[in-house]
Amino acid sequence: MTETDTELDKRRKRLKFRSWHRGMREMDFLIGRFADRNIDVFSERQLDLFEALLHETDPDLYGWITDRQPIPQGLNHDVMRLLKTFTLSAGKD
Repeated sequence: MTETDTELDKRRKRLKFRSWHRGMREMDFLIGRFADRNIDVFSERQLDLFEALLHETDPDLYGWITDRQPIPQGLNHDVMRLLKTFTLSAGKD
């Protein structure tokens, strides 16, 4: 079952808020900026994957996107790769 446009808009707003309010300032900045730039074009599947990433702890997520820790197999998907690419380029903005 697919969500209506209104439901998707509400979900995107909620996910953006959660992205900017994680608790660790560095992760708020990285994940929040990533969400601002990408979430409006994510498919429902990509929103599901991104939402699952938001359930992970900041230290784990930071370790994965900075290559300090290997990404668990179930989380090594297109949204994670987009996040890693974004993180690598974030310092160049």
